[in-house]
Amino acid sequence: MSKILIENCDVIDGMGNAPRRGVDVLVDGNRIAAVEPSGEGGERNGSAATVRIDGKGKTVMPGLIDAHCHMTYGESMTQEEQDIFTSVEGRTLRAAWNVQKVLAAGVTGLSQPGGSYFIGVAVRDGISEGRVKGPRMTSAGRYITTSNGLTDWYPDDTGTVEGNIGIRCNTTDEMIAEVRRQVKNGVDFIKLADSAFGEYQSFREEELVVIADLAHQLGKRCTIHARGDAEVAAAARAGFDWIMHGNVMTQGTVDLLAEKDIPLVPTLLLLEQWAVYGPSIGSPRPIVDGCRRMLERTHDSLHMAKESGVRFLLGTDAGFAMTPYGEWHANELTLLMKYAGVSELEAIRAGTYNGGIVLNLEGEVGGVAPGMLADLLVVDGDPSQDVAVLEDRTKIEQIILDGDLVEVDRELESWPNQPSYVYADTYLTQEVAKGALGGTHRGGIRPNTTPPGASDGMTPVPGHPIAE
Repeated sequence: MSKILIENCDVIDGMGNAPRRGVDVLVDGNRIAAVEPSGEGGERNGSAATVRIDGKGKTVMPGLIDAHCHMTYGESMTQEEQDIFTSVEGRTLRAAWNVQKVLAAGVTGLSQPGGSYFIGVAVRDGISEGRVKGPRMTSAGRYITTSNGLTDWYPDDTGTVEGNIGIRCNTTDEMIAEVRRQVKNGVDFIKLADSAFGEYQSFREEELVVIADLAHQLGKRCTIHARGDAEVAAAARAGFDWIMHGNVMTQGTVDLLAEKDIPLVPTLLLLEQWAVYGPSIGSPRPIVDGCRRMLERTHDSLHMAKESGVRFLLGTDAGFAMTPYGEWHANELTLLMKYAGVSELEAIRAGTYNGGIVLNLEGEVGGVAPGMLADLLVVDGDPSQDVAVLEDRTKIEQIILDGDLVEVDRELESWPNQPSYVYADTYLTQEVAKGALGGTHRGGIRPNTTPPGASDGMTPVPGHPIAE
């Protein structure tokens, strides 16, 4: 590791304090050694540095921490892409490839709250051992759900396929067995999935208590997909460590989160992308309308949470076609300002320092202060005045991860999972056939079926960056 000196820069510390101007930041090993006014100790620090960066006109801030990033989804356009198509070996290679895109966007820490098999655990270990280039990472296993919760979407006669991102557990004994199995296989935390849009509470409260108690007994944390008031409150009472979403909450539930200091990961990006851009990319109308309705109710819930002092975290649900890796992570900061009413510095804190809990590094990462882990961005611009500058990846001039300057490829292609097979997008009736022969009907490949660079499942793609 080098000693890195960033000279005469502005600093956003990630902890909510006002920016400091004209500052030197010294990195020694994988920690920040000094943050002091430029020129004070500069000769001492400069002589010790092996790498010097001119920070004039630049902002140094912590790297982003995405608390909700699904590396096994493969930028999916269909549910079958997430669960069925592409082998476990192929999914693993794709996740290790795509995680580089996340790092290139200035995300130096990510948490995967559920995904296929134990791929997240393997990618996490590859990163920590220096074999895979990517952010710091923690991972859950498959979502634990019920027949009435998110991820149990296939017919009962199909059952829960092995590659499904969720695992159906309808009894307390099944839930206990699955927690034990996931902990044995190296997960960092347990992820539950309640109802998709918060229509009802699908877990009984006593089930949530059993799961939370067992996870904590085994030294792990737990979180839950919970959009509705009942399941958010039940999970908070059960002692879950952070909550995903919380779109519809009453004041009593918000107060409970604040009282127990349970952070909330609103994960607004996926809803916003679907609501705004869904019609442009062929998303089904029920999904688009459902996301719009959810966002309308989210505004009031998050403003209440902000006023009550609930901690927010950045989460994007990256991994869908609507939220491709490396494209939109910083946009969640803008959406937190829009829907929760936080300031720029409060949004940055949500996207940096507050995220330490999901990396099991609370208080050690996400800040620019002596002793903190050196995960830093050098930004051409001032995110404290306009957080949207972070959405332009070309403005992130340097990325320091664990004390090392890292080189990233911002032109890296995506490597999506194989899409589901599609035979046609209409029925070949006699009328359609007559029109086709007469040139009045134009058929063709179903739009948005095969992502750029992906195989159609039958023929290889020439020139693909990695060949299976």
